[in-house]
Amino acid sequence: MEYSLIKSIHLTCVVLTFLSFSLRYYWMLKSDPLLGAKLVRILPHFIDTILLISAIVLSLRLHQYPFVDHWLTAKVIALLVYIYFGTMALKRGKTFRQRALFGILAYLSFFYIVVAALSKSAWAWLL
Repeated sequence: MEYSLIKSIHLTCVVLTFLSFSLRYYWMLKSDPLLGAKLVRILPHFIDTILLISAIVLSLRLHQYPFVDHWLTAKVIALLVYIYFGTMALKRGKTFRQRALFGILAYLSFFYIVVAALSKSAWAWLL
């Protein structure tokens, strides 16, 4: 597969992941029953799987690897943090206040990932 196609797929999935989380977070804040719909529960996993596969293919294609390239290591760690915060915001937070706070933290970690990717720096917030 051509590099530009893989990158386009990856960037499209980044946008879809952001939109998906934002919509589900909004529904959580509004206690909307759509949050429990089957498609809403399944589709984000599909998008995130394509996102992860495209990230791995790009990493291999560009010969940039976590634990070798510090900015990529930071992105992987931030991704795990984002997943934790997102899960707490959408499902596991015990109170509405906790869920709202974890949602904001998920957004911050998501934006860190984007800035780290664009700057190719683990110190993205400081640049």
